[in-house]
Amino acid sequence: MELSTPRLHLRPFRESDAEDLFDYARDIRVGPIAGWPPHESIEESRRIIATVFAKEGVFAMEDKASGRVIGSVGFVDGHPAGVQPHCPDDEIGYALHPAFWGRGLTPEAVRAVLEYGFAALGLERVWCGHYAGNWRSCRCMQKCGFRYQFSRSQRVELLDETRECCYYLLTKEAWRERVSGAV
Repeated sequence: MELSTPRLHLRPFRESDAEDLFDYARDIRVGPIAGWPPHESIEESRRIIATVFAKEGVFAMEDKASGRVIGSVGFVDGHPAGVQPHCPDDEIGYALHPAFWGRGLTPEAVRAVLEYGFAALGLERVWCGHYAGNWRSCRCMQKCGFRYQFSRSQRVELLDETRECCYYLLTKEAWRERVSGAV
């Protein structure tokens, strides 16, 4: 599956994207605020492409102007209550190269993935979460129509710490109202 926005091509990751992924995933401003450590090598980025990013519904954010992969966006099989078999929900996650922050690219990508999730995958609700202090992610969620639901402390295994996580929700009905212009 591939998606397109005015400035981005959203497509499955390829092994050849490892250098571009490493370029932003090694930056201390990207991973730790999202709950994962900076990548230490191109080989580590290659492993993430082969495992985490190999799942259907996860997309490389390719900048149309440069052809570079500048981020990731997609469904992470998450739910705040844990695994929910036969529940038409999912959680969306994203990361973006800091050189591209402040341009509205992440909301542009998230909106395209939301359309795919609600229209093609039949999702009824999409969750999104951010750790306390990640105001950029919070702002992206708000721009895309997500509404705050609750917060809770949770263990961040990859960083060996506990953090406050804020959860937001967008229902299919609210998404339809947004895309129809009713909101």
